[in-house]
Amino acid sequence: MHGAPAAVLPFREICGNMDKSSKGGGAMEQLRDAMKSAKLTKTSRRIGAFILDNETDACFMTSTELAQELGVSEASVIRFARALGFSGYMEFQKNLRKIHQEKLGRISSAVAVPYERLQASMASEGGDYIQEFLLNTQTNITSVVRNNTKENFDTAIDLLVGARRKYIVASRANTGVASYCNLLLRHQLSDVIPTWESSVNVIDHMCDIGPEDCVILFSFPRYSEMDRQALQMAEDAGAKILVITDRPSAPLAQYATVLLTVDVDTNTFFNSYVGVQLVMEILCAGLSRRIGDANAEKLQLIDRYIGKLGVY
Repeated sequence: MHGAPAAVLPFREICGNMDKSSKGGGAMEQLRDAMKSAKLTKTSRRIGAFILDNETDACFMTSTELAQELGVSEASVIRFARALGFSGYMEFQKNLRKIHQEKLGRISSAVAVPYERLQASMASEGGDYIQEFLLNTQTNITSVVRNNTKENFDTAIDLLVGARRKYIVASRANTGVASYCNLLLRHQLSDVIPTWESSVNVIDHMCDIGPEDCVILFSFPRYSEMDRQALQMAEDAGAKILVITDRPSAPLAQYATVLLTVDVDTNTFFNSYVGVQLVMEILCAGLSRRIGDANAEKLQLIDRYIGKLGVY
């Protein structure tokens, strides 16, 4: 235990037994109390105060990032974690994430069946659902930059710019963000093809796909077998594939030429697409910066006729 103060050790035990006895909010209060009662240095108290005030961010900051944020040494961050009875900062952070997730009542997108997710959400009723959903959304948004680098987005943009035809593939709820992506891409590139029109299925839309083309797939639970067949068709044709999904282990991630992932966890029965929307908008904003004013004439043409429809 690296000589951790005895008064603080119960907090570590609370973390270990949280599934049995403690809600996340209660555990955070225990952390606050533990830091008050512990013989922490001024630097350690400053670290603790930052973590309590910035719980969502702290869950995903490395010890180096936390040290840089506060202008302290990484060793100070590690000593802080050890003072609370942990072997090091990584163990402390792992437990902090667990507490945070429990506090929010987050339901992983890995639980795909809506009824099962509804049952899980009912078990955590009683809190401020607005605040819970807001915090969930913040965590999902944070996952965008945690999971993906600028290089990932740049490579995805290269794929779009270099492709002849751009097929957008999505099913069910995924078509919402895909439809907006279709609009923004059409304003910037030619030959953008949505594939979810009800009278023609995705296979019919993609029957002319070739190696010069690409597919943009939005795939979140529940995953679609039709989408899988579309990607298999694209792969067989030698086309490049951009997959936007919730995790690297998702069923269709294996087809990706470029993979972007984002959390869609919520505290209710449906996925949250706020983070997905952010991924899509970053992608389209980066594309706009890449092509500059190459689409200016197209935008002016659209505006000229849209204006005649009384759309302001």
